[in-house]
Amino acid sequence: MPALETRGLTVRFGGHVAVDNVSCRFTSGTLTTIVGPNGAGKTTYFNLVSGQLRATSGQVLVEGEEITLLSPSARAKRGLGRAFQMTNLFPDLTALENVRLAVQCRAEAGWSLFRVWSGRRDLIEKAEEVLERVRLSDKRHVPPKALSHGDQRKLEVALLIAMEPKVFMFDEPTAGMSVDEVPTVLELIRDIKQRKDATVILVEHKMDVVRSLSDRIIVLHNGALVADGDPAQVIASPVVQEAYLGVGAANG
Repeated sequence: MPALETRGLTVRFGGHVAVDNVSCRFTSGTLTTIVGPNGAGKTTYFNLVSGQLRATSGQVLVEGEEITLLSPSARAKRGLGRAFQMTNLFPDLTALENVRLAVQCRAEAGWSLFRVWSGRRDLIEKAEEVLERVRLSDKRHVPPKALSHGDQRKLEVALLIAMEPKVFMFDEPTAGMSVDEVPTVLELIRDIKQRKDATVILVEHKMDVVRSLSDRIIVLHNGALVADGDPAQVIASPVVQEAYLGVGAANG
């Protein structure tokens, strides 16, 4: 049984079909990268899976259970974890407070900053462990608004890890990062990938990142799934060379 599956997933905005009948299965222990030109429907597909958008038709299933009509928060409880292109953090709380809220939520202890938390040393220690894992222990008392963009991305990965999802969804995790910051985030994703019970799905434009991380690549073009398979074969395929890399059309 796949960890995540979409069946005929489609969304229309007026007369425009942004995601067109996409059926795909994602299994545990694999990292799949979604590629395609700008406007191909990659982020829209992510939004349909995570619940930010309601599908016009089709289904989303987690471990065989249909979640198509559930809210984003309900989907998160079923094991879907999503990181966004833009960091999605509490800017005035410290890094530790951001992570502790995620840990607290995962433990179903509520979202209150102070209630329950002070008496639960186990939750505090869990938050500290997550911060150490993402190399932010030394910045535990710094609010996200005072962190570099790269450290904000790491903190968002920390929140995702703290929620312990079955499916990790990263939408362009290296977007806007400096060359020096990229390796740390990629290393964190590799660490997650090593967990055989985790499913990782990535939207990424940088082909060197795609090649280094992916077990599988799927290609969207004009909202439709046009290629799916081994990274080397997919990248070399004529449809990808023309639709994604912009070559081949002029050369026949």
